[in-house]
Amino acid sequence: MDFYQDSRKFLQKLIDQHQIIDEKIKVISARTLTPEEAIGDPECKDFPLLKGKEVMVEAVFRQAKGQAYTDMPGEFTGSVRELLTLPLENNFHRAMYVAGLNAIMRHYGQISNTIHCRDQEPGICASQLPGYIKQHYGKPKIAFIGFQPAMIDQLSHSFELRVIDLDEDNQGGEKFGLTIEGPEKTEEVLSWGDIILATGSTSVNATADRFIHDKPVIFYGVTIAGMAAIHKLQRYCPCTH
Repeated sequence: MDFYQDSRKFLQKLIDQHQIIDEKIKVISARTLTPEEAIGDPECKDFPLLKGKEVMVEAVFRQAKGQAYTDMPGEFTGSVRELLTLPLENNFHRAMYVAGLNAIMRHYGQISNTIHCRDQEPGICASQLPGYIKQHYGKPKIAFIGFQPAMIDQLSHSFELRVIDLDEDNQGGEKFGLTIEGPEKTEEVLSWGDIILATGSTSVNATADRFIHDKPVIFYGVTIAGMAAIHKLQRYCPCTH
C-alpha cells in the first residue's frame, strides 16, 4: 500500500471531477487551533493536546472543515493545486495535506466526522469503546498505539492492554495501572496483541501503514478520516462532528 500516493490519486480524481484545481475562493486555509478551540474542557486533563505535546490544525475548503493532529504546527494558504503537490517529507507538510484532504472530502460528502469532539464528548467516546470492542472482537488483547488517556482508562478495566507512546515524558511511567512503553517495543507489542488500536495521527507521522497487519486494526480520531475512507480502514470516532 502506498499510503500517500493512493490518496493523491483519489484527490486528483475528485479535483478533476469538480474542476477545482485552481480554486481561488480562500482555497485551503489551515490554522493552528488553541486547545480550547479544538477540544473544549474535557473531564480528563491528560490529553496530549492539552499538555502542548501535539497541536490541532484545521483546514477550511469553502464551508467544510477538516482537522489533523501534528507535532509540527504551522499555517498554509494556497490553491488546491499547491496542496496536491506539497512535498510530504515532514510532519508539517503531511499535516497540512491531511487536514486539507479531510476538508475537501467532507465538502463533497465523501466523509463526515472531521471536527474533534469537545467537552464531555471525549469521555462519552471512551466509555462506548469497550462495548464496541466486545461486540466486534470478544475479549482480545489490545496493542494500543498512542496516548489517549480516556480510552486507555476505560479499556484497562476490561481488557489486557499494552500501550506504546512516542512521548518520552510518558515512557516508563505508570498510567491507569499500566506501564507506558516506548517505540522500541512496538513490534513486540504488535505481535502480542490480538487487535491493534492506533491513533489516526499516524497518518501524519508516516507510520500508519506499519500498523496495517494480518490482524484487525482500528484507527481512532479525526486525523485519519479521509485516509481511512480511501484505504477502507476501520475507524472509531463516534462523537466527532
